[in-house]
Amino acid sequence: MNTELTILAWGCVLALVHIFATAQVRTRQYGTKWNVGARDEALPPPSPLVGRLERAQANFFETFPIVIAAILIVEVAHLNSRWTALGALLWLVARAAYLPLYAAGIPVVRTLVFSVGFAGLIMLLRPALF
Repeated sequence: MNTELTILAWGCVLALVHIFATAQVRTRQYGTKWNVGARDEALPPPSPLVGRLERAQANFFETFPIVIAAILIVEVAHLNSRWTALGALLWLVARAAYLPLYAAGIPVVRTLVFSVGFAGLIMLLRPALF
């Protein structure tokens, strides 16, 4: 399996990390009874940490489908190169760093890391466009 597909697999693992990190912290706030229940009751606002993890998760799932499509396009069209591999790797590393940065509430660095991940996505998609 080539680099891009390996990174896609690790992206799936990172998606699960987002889901379970958010669920764990949310359950810590609202309790196990809420987690295993129907979740029909009105809840107090999420704690700042829960809110940040939810937003980081939403942000991840906004870009992950684009990465999936870009990797599949590169694979099917045989456009793989060291640049697409590097772009995919930049995206993954940046997205892995983004989660703890967002959870910790670190503002400017988080945005810079997002930008690195976005640049990686563009590097990955570029051969399909030009």
